[in-house]
Amino acid sequence: MSKYIPVYLISMIKFIGGPALGSTLGLTYWETVALSVLGMMTSVVIISFFGLQLRRFMQRKKLLGKKKFSPRSRRFVFIWKTFGLWGVAFLTPVFFSPIVGTLLAALMGASRPKLWAYMFISSVFWSLSLSYVVHSLL
Repeated sequence: MSKYIPVYLISMIKFIGGPALGSTLGLTYWETVALSVLGMMTSVVIISFFGLQLRRFMQRKKLLGKKKFSPRSRRFVFIWKTFGLWGVAFLTPVFFSPIVGTLLAALMGASRPKLWAYMFISSVFWSLSLSYVVHSLL
């Protein structure tokens, strides 16, 4: 049980760390897959409920500055316009964190049910794939 908590928590923050840590701690393939998916989906649900309210609060309190166009933000807009929610969901576990990917998709107007479904499919795919690679290497 004490090995499960770190894998779950790291998957909430940076998904790719879940499969690596699970294998390092000696968890089975399926335990690692399940904990990684649960961790990511916990972040997705929490951020999808509270992310927009947090942004509105920060805007009211003048904690957010003017919008800035950086190479990173332009890249995200390109991904969103080219691939939509599927692209963001697919890239979130590997390139974004679950928190950032969910927040950005929510800010672009993705509905909660679609966001949850796409992120779930993506997390299962990446968890199965990454856990397999890590477990086969160690």
